[in-house]
Amino acid sequence: MLVSWKYRPRDTFYQRLDPRARLIFLFFILFGVTIPSIWDIRLLLPVFVLTLILYFMARIEWQDIKRAWIFIIILVVFIVGINGVLSGRGGPTAVVHDTSTPLYSLPIVIPWLNIDTAINITRLRLFFGLTQMVRMLTMALLALPIPYTMDPSVYGISFRRLGVSDNISFTLDLAFRFLPTLTRDLGITIDAQRSRGFEVDELKGGLFEKIRRLAPLVIPVTMQSTITGEEVIDAMNMRAFGTAKRTWITSLKYNRADFVFIAFSAAVMISLMIIRWGFGIGEFWIPPAWVQ
Repeated sequence: MLVSWKYRPRDTFYQRLDPRARLIFLFFILFGVTIPSIWDIRLLLPVFVLTLILYFMARIEWQDIKRAWIFIIILVVFIVGINGVLSGRGGPTAVVHDTSTPLYSLPIVIPWLNIDTAINITRLRLFFGLTQMVRMLTMALLALPIPYTMDPSVYGISFRRLGVSDNISFTLDLAFRFLPTLTRDLGITIDAQRSRGFEVDELKGGLFEKIRRLAPLVIPVTMQSTITGEEVIDAMNMRAFGTAKRTWITSLKYNRADFVFIAFSAAVMISLMIIRWGFGIGEFWIPPAWVQ
């Protein structure tokens, strides 16, 4: 049986919006930041503040979203941020080929591989790492409220009414449910193995031994995911899915607030594109006081 994220009905402005309006807002802001390749933190910060305000307006309980935020913080800070500071990869040429005076040189010595080099940490890369984190957090704040504030029963119809085909709409519906379903199956498997005396929290031995000892968790979860997929396929075949145009029991209707919200998101996207392509503003920027 498929499950969904921890959705709870909330009487908030954000949740009263049509699901399509929230998806359109996500796409417009995402396109406005990524398509013109906005790297200027002076443009990213207002968008970040906007998404942060909408996130708080959604009023999602911390206990529901805590695990998601832990994963995002680890990804943004320890992978995106540190990678940007150390290597500058994923950024403009000026960052990748940074020749400014280093603040600190991190020596990398591996004798058996004949590696003896150093990674230079500069002001340019530090600010680039900060810019990257703001950029990634903005995207996270855009997407994170969607699964926690959108009724799972309207996933498919929302994409269908946006012009996506029935097959793709249902695929996206299943994709939204995949991760929470997998998490539920993993939790059930861990509890079942603990009840049988299997030590889950403290796996001893080397890397390969730990991987081997994880088999009682990985194999049941994989098998359950396969069985669930087959059950979904059988259910779709029994309903002759894909043989004719599908009807949806739920109907969606825009109201005035939805049109205003969509128009606002379109204005933000167009403004970012005009600033980037029309005025040439949006390249990576660093405060002059930081340049040495």
